[in-house]
Amino acid sequence: MEWKETARWIKFEEKVEEGGERWSKPHVATLSLHSLMELKTCIETGTILLDLEASTLPQIVEIITDGDQLKPDLKEKIMYTLLRKHRHQTKKSNLRSLADIGKTVSSASSPTTTHRNATSSSLSDFSEKAERDQAKNKFMKKLPRDAEASNVLVGEVDFLETPFVAFVRLQQAVMLGTLTEVPVPTRFLFVLLGPKGKAKSYHEIGRAIATLMSDEVFHDIAYKAKDRQDLLAGIEEFLDEVIVLPPGEWDPDIRIEPPKSVPSADKRKHNYAAVEMPPMNGDTPHDMGPGGGGGHEVGEELQCTRRFCGGLILDVKRKLPFFASDFYDALHIQTLSTILFIYLGTVTNAITFGGLLGDATDNMQGVLESFLGTALTGAVFCLLAGQPLTILSSTGPVLVFERLLFNFSTTNGFDYLEFRLWIGLWSGVFCLVLVATDASFLVQYFTRFTEEGFSALISFIFIYDAFKKMLKLAHHHPINKGNLVPQYDCRCIPPLPGRPTLPGNAPGNATVNVSWASLDKEPCLRLGGSMKGSACTFVPDITLMSFILFFGTYTCSMCLKKFKTSRFFPTTVRKLISDFAIILTIFLFCGVDALVGVNTPKLLVPSEFKPTHPGRVWFIPPFGGNPWWVCLAAALPALLVTILIFMDQQITAVIVNRKEHKLKKGAGYHLDLFWVAVLIIVCSFTGLPWYVAATVISIAHIDSLKMETKTSAPGEMPKFLGVREQRVTGVIVFILTGLSVFMAPILKFIPMPVLYGVFLYMGVASLNGVQFMDRLQLLLMPAKHQPDLIYLRHVPQRRIHLFTFIQALCLALLWILKSTVAAIVFPIMILALVAVRKAMDYLFSQHDLSYLDDVIPEKDKKKKEDEKKKKSSKKKGSIDSEIDFVS
Repeated sequence: MEWKETARWIKFEEKVEEGGERWSKPHVATLSLHSLMELKTCIETGTILLDLEASTLPQIVEIITDGDQLKPDLKEKIMYTLLRKHRHQTKKSNLRSLADIGKTVSSASSPTTTHRNATSSSLSDFSEKAERDQAKNKFMKKLPRDAEASNVLVGEVDFLETPFVAFVRLQQAVMLGTLTEVPVPTRFLFVLLGPKGKAKSYHEIGRAIATLMSDEVFHDIAYKAKDRQDLLAGIEEFLDEVIVLPPGEWDPDIRIEPPKSVPSADKRKHNYAAVEMPPMNGDTPHDMGPGGGGGHEVGEELQCTRRFCGGLILDVKRKLPFFASDFYDALHIQTLSTILFIYLGTVTNAITFGGLLGDATDNMQGVLESFLGTALTGAVFCLLAGQPLTILSSTGPVLVFERLLFNFSTTNGFDYLEFRLWIGLWSGVFCLVLVATDASFLVQYFTRFTEEGFSALISFIFIYDAFKKMLKLAHHHPINKGNLVPQYDCRCIPPLPGRPTLPGNAPGNATVNVSWASLDKEPCLRLGGSMKGSACTFVPDITLMSFILFFGTYTCSMCLKKFKTSRFFPTTVRKLISDFAIILTIFLFCGVDALVGVNTPKLLVPSEFKPTHPGRVWFIPPFGGNPWWVCLAAALPALLVTILIFMDQQITAVIVNRKEHKLKKGAGYHLDLFWVAVLIIVCSFTGLPWYVAATVISIAHIDSLKMETKTSAPGEMPKFLGVREQRVTGVIVFILTGLSVFMAPILKFIPMPVLYGVFLYMGVASLNGVQFMDRLQLLLMPAKHQPDLIYLRHVPQRRIHLFTFIQALCLALLWILKSTVAAIVFPIMILALVAVRKAMDYLFSQHDLSYLDDVIPEKDKKKKEDEKKKKSSKKKGSIDSEIDFVS
């Protein structure tokens, strides 16, 4: 006779498949209302022992059977039964299980067996030491640290006339040998032995108590209960939340899949604690932000200290304690995939903007300057800035300004680089003044409306540029429509008639007969011949192959990035594939390109370290090329550059530091702007491009560093923990960018369409989670198919659509503006978004704006609505998880 494990819980139920010798898929436990009422009766009438001091299972069994209600012979039989060997799903046995749920449990000993003999026999059968294979069980990986077990033993026996019930909570969790499937200390024990004939009922009662013990609220109550009444109150609370499904309207054999997101249990905890009731639908369940309509929580980072460099000093003090951890926190395989991914994106960006700058400035700034500037500014910023997760890069507005400045300088006979040096100096000084006066506190007025408008614009630019480059490639390599096939004519023509000498192929003056018409292109040209004919210029369809690589890279990147949620391979393998998704995709399609052999455009990087323009040097002299008054007049265009830098840098910083990213080490708005100002001055003296925070690449950097729980219950989605905050990835990325000049022989094998596909992926991926995109989709959805978004519960649809229309109109105006000559005022128009948002206070109620323009993520806001308002801001600690076994 032995006990057999039939089910287990961490969060969801898993059953032993009958005859399948495996665990079922995790599923939501469905209980009958009758089983819950019977469980309540068991708790009311059974033995309840709380904070029992015992260290072994025999001690526990002896204490729970020690009472006047049991006759000596029944006590011996119950002890004998409870101390039988336990067989878990991981083991196979030839013994017949008499304690299996739904089967009969009978005593192997006679009724007259003495207590000593029964106990001795039991102890020889039950192992108090954990077996070696228990520690090797892979199920241990699913358990959180400090987990404690609840063991449920139920069955029917033929020697009892009334059920024997015991609920035990040990004072300290103890290891009970082979009682549990894995070596986890036991804290709770529930025993139910009853007379024959009610096996199914006992089974359901066992499932009921196991489900209750895996419930957060009841589990918390069971830990804190002082008597039987507390446990009964916990069951009553559970019954209050139970939903009954009428029989005949659903199939009880269907296993309900675990939900993707589980609602918070905080609401139930507060209800049980008799705290103030939560607001009902229609009420505003959250605090208003600044200005009444959303916004940022004004923390220490955004407070105006009213002291000289007060914010900068606080940023340094805040970030300095984390400086060492910013390096050793990077010791993880995830950082390697991030480095490779961001490196390729940064190199592609540097080449793209370097080429455009070369065209706009007559190579006064070219690809090499772009590489050098990216490496210098990026490495210094990631090493010393307040938020090293931000990636610096050239931006479209800066490129427009450079083009206009070069044209103005050329028209008026100014030295372009010297004029640009003074603009950079003035702009750097203005930015330092903003740092000294704590001007970054204005960031608190950048609400979701401004953030999402700007980030969506940059994402659309990335997507647009990716397609634009592919169409430009198609223009240079038009698709061959096959009109030469019927008249295909291309043959090898000898250089001179007769029998030529084959240099290097025959000794002396040996000659060889050659059939020139039968030679392919390569041997023909090698022998000095030439290819003649109307189809000799035919090449394979480079454009078609390029588009295959382009869309293949994008599609494969998206699929592999989502691979961690697939059903294939173990969790570790899925996570690894997801982390290295972009790198695997690039290698895959580089291989496809090499295999097919079509001459697609390849990545070209400079191979020599020298200025792109032969007439310039690495240090720009501040005087000599322009009239003296130019250095003063440069202050005017420097104001525009300062606005552009401040808006571009700080909006990206706000997006990076969003609450939804769960950053632990704090922001550094003033410190970031300080280093940007210093680097602009350095780049102005060296004639390198100016760099500010790049929104899309910074978001891609954060996404590639996201961390999730290592252990999650079977069926439970991994929980987002935060971002791996460190400086190593950024520093190494930019060092590699600088060394790319020496890696030209390797990088030349990467097709440009593959990198354009990565650009498209970064643009689309950065739109994920943007509320503006969700609201755009609502315009095309019938009401019955719309998702359960928090603002749909509280704001009329016509108001939502009006808000979306205004935001889309502002985005369209910004797009048109950046595409015209008026792009010079682009930074001012971004600043105007803040004014537009403020004007919307007169068009929308504060109630509507608090839902539509709040920086709190959707999931956190739902959590706020589902829980009660807390009287104090103190957060409760996490509750230990447990395993419940039905044996």
